[in-house]
Amino acid sequence: MLTKDRKAAARADLTARILCNDLAPGAELDETRLAADYALSRTPMRELFQALAGEGLVVLNPNRGARVAPLGVEQLHDFLQMAPLILATAARLAAEARSPDQLAEMRAALDTLAGAADHEATMAGHRFFRLLGEMAGNAYLMPSFNRLVMDHTRLTQGFFAPSSKKEKKQVKRMITQKEAVLAALAAQEPDNAVAEILSLCELSREHITASLSPNPVPIDVA
Repeated sequence: MLTKDRKAAARADLTARILCNDLAPGAELDETRLAADYALSRTPMRELFQALAGEGLVVLNPNRGARVAPLGVEQLHDFLQMAPLILATAARLAAEARSPDQLAEMRAALDTLAGAADHEATMAGHRFFRLLGEMAGNAYLMPSFNRLVMDHTRLTQGFFAPSSKKEKKQVKRMITQKEAVLAALAAQEPDNAVAEILSLCELSREHITASLSPNPVPIDVA
């Protein structure tokens, strides 16, 4: 049982380190060192890598070991292309199926987000999106949704550590827009929920593309 608990704790910590880019995209994962860090033997460490690979956070190569999943130009293009479609679908379903408990959890995530910074805020923002997927509750949607949300969290890392007035205003806009999404879900207004999540998606796109290039990247959903 102790090994199982350590493995669960290691999985949660390693996931957070990847999502917050403490372990950068493409970084090699040293099995021996990580096993020692988490007080695990190499077998459960390998099982942990396999589980994270199934979630899209880790890439396994028989000859090169495990690496953090990359986030290159190809992945960015695919992300920007599919994010509006997947998030809009999730928002519509969530508005129809959300429960009071889920709304309360999303409220708590937003409260944490508003009062936190950097990594804590990043994980609260990640929780917000994961709850949206849980509200949608569609088994066919969830694999794509979860992968999208994990990459969204990685791509927007640093957003909640603003260093200028402009960046602080962007954070406030993002939080306000998430509040609008929550309000639409609470009111069970699917069309409004879709409109609000697409506005939120656009804010994320602006941040991601601005952080990579001074020229915005258009979303091509054709």
